[in-house]
Amino acid sequence: MRKRAVSLIVVALGLLSVSMPLFAHHGTAVFDTKKMLTMKGVVTEWDWFNPHCLLQFDVKNEGGQVVHWIAETQNPANMVYKGWRKTSFKPGDEITITLVPTKNGQPFGQIKQVVLPNGMTLEATGTVTGETTDSSSGSKSENYSKQ
Repeated sequence: MRKRAVSLIVVALGLLSVSMPLFAHHGTAVFDTKKMLTMKGVVTEWDWFNPHCLLQFDVKNEGGQVVHWIAETQNPANMVYKGWRKTSFKPGDEITITLVPTKNGQPFGQIKQVVLPNGMTLEATGTVTGETTDSSSGSKSENYSKQ
C-alpha cells in the first residue's frame, strides 16, 4: 500500500512538472501589455506553423540601422478564421505592423494588426478588414485569396 502511494505521488509530481511549462508558454508575462508599437517594415519570412505563426521583418531604426524583428500570432487554424493565409505575406512585402513588444526590449512581439501593401488590414484579435463594405448587410467583403 505504501509503495503504491509513493508511486502515485511520484507520477503526479512528474505530470505536474511537465504540464506547468505548457501553461507558462501561453502566458503574456514576457510582453509589455501596456505598450503598443506601430512600425513600417519589410517582410523577410512568414512561418505558417503550429503552435504559433511567426512574421519576420526588417525595420530601419532612427539611426538608419536595420533591425530584424520577429512577431507571433496564434496557430494557423485560429488565424484562418481571421482572414490570414499561408500566402498572406511574401518576402519583400512592405507592411505596417502594430504589436505588443517584450518587456526586455528585444525585437520580438505579439501581433495585433498588419496593414498589407494593398491596404487590406489583418487583425490578429478580430476579423479581416478590406477596402470595401457592403452597407446593406454590414458585412465586409472578402478580398483575400482563400487557400
